[in-house]
Amino acid sequence: MSLHEIVPPMNSSNERESFSLRLQEALKNAHYSPDSPTRLAREFNIRFDGRPITVHAARKWLVGEAIPTQEKLRMIAQWLGVPAEWLRFGGAETPNPSGDAGNPLSRFESADVKLIADLQRLDEHHRQIAREFIRMLVRINYQK
Repeated sequence: MSLHEIVPPMNSSNERESFSLRLQEALKNAHYSPDSPTRLAREFNIRFDGRPITVHAARKWLVGEAIPTQEKLRMIAQWLGVPAEWLRFGGAETPNPSGDAGNPLSRFESADVKLIADLQRLDEHHRQIAREFIRMLVRINYQK
């Protein structure tokens, strides 16, 4: 009896499908839709420093046609608060997602993350003006 008869090898199609199911589960647990490649691509690209992905690439991840590179997989795992190993290979238990475990921007909507990135691109003088404006708006809001 060969090892393949005892433990059948996982073919790449099964690997991609299994990855897709874990990705969808992690997205649901982190309160993101597992049915929107557009949103997945947008949220991914906001957080990833490398080359952005297309909606088509995100769709392929969601439907089990492709698995992201290791670098992208690690970023997705960090964003969704799951172990990268679990996301890629699975395991006995479903992890408890904490959503961007070490990322202080995790509690913000994608538009807020984009705004913060825009703020960081300003020179120091204009950043200070933006901060003062936001503080003024917060004071006005609390007076209501």
